[in-house]
Amino acid sequence: KTHHDMQDLNRIELRGRVGRVTFKNIAGGQVANLSVATNYCYKDREGNPVIETTWHNVTAWGNEKNRIEGLKKGDTVHVTGRLRQIRYTTASGEDRATTEIFAATLEVITNNNAE
Repeated sequence: KTHHDMQDLNRIELRGRVGRVTFKNIAGGQVANLSVATNYCYKDREGNPVIETTWHNVTAWGNEKNRIEGLKKGDTVHVTGRLRQIRYTTASGEDRATTEIFAATLEVITNNNAE
């Protein structure tokens, strides 16, 4: 097989809770930038349960596959998309990189109506 027979694959799937969420209007469309927490549970050497929380940065353009209107902190969401690396330079001139998930689909599973 040649390398042409192999398809590149960059796909990620998350189900977790929304932390912060901000909305921007760009080029006539709405974009949501949100953090999503996922919990991974395991037992340590002594058998005690441990919960490891990972925060993921997600960018989602509002469209028929990304229902971002009304999205808020505490909502449980199901996201599929791809990882992408964003490079930037800080105000002090340092080169940095961060990884985000660019959403292909975003679905709110449960609305957590904070009282």
